[in-house]
Amino acid sequence: MLQTTTPTPLLHPATRAPMVTIRTAKQRDLPALREMIAELAAHHGDAAAVTPENLERDLFGRMPWITALVAEAAGELIGYAILVPLYRAQQGARGMELHHLYVRPGHRGTGIGRHLVAKAREQARMAGATYLSVSAATGNFQAHRFYESENFTPGPVTGMRYLQTLA
Repeated sequence: MLQTTTPTPLLHPATRAPMVTIRTAKQRDLPALREMIAELAAHHGDAAAVTPENLERDLFGRMPWITALVAEAAGELIGYAILVPLYRAQQGARGMELHHLYVRPGHRGTGIGRHLVAKAREQARMAGATYLSVSAATGNFQAHRFYESENFTPGPVTGMRYLQTLA
């Protein structure tokens, strides 16, 4: 599930860094990426159990499971997006879930999120995906407006999702 945050009120409007690079994550990014994942989890009242070792396994291991894009300015990571493969068997359609989208508070409102989404689209197309999916909490109207402004089409969620822990 995508976790998009409500911007933190700032005393001064955010100023876009003069140069921002959106790129795929590298191993050297793991500590900062894990830190941002924890920031997003804390914002939602959750704890982040993910470790740099989990991220290394899932991004760079023998069988990579996710793709992470990072936004970097002045040598610091200021945002990220995580993509997870999806498949619609009845249609034979490959897709990507934009699982996380996060921009650090001091950089929100400067277009970084839009650039991360654009790079996610590009990455998904390169992987052979024919669609990009994202979800946001029912009451997160700011996220709803953002995704609709990025040409995502809202659709109802039906049914229940069940989970079983595998030992």
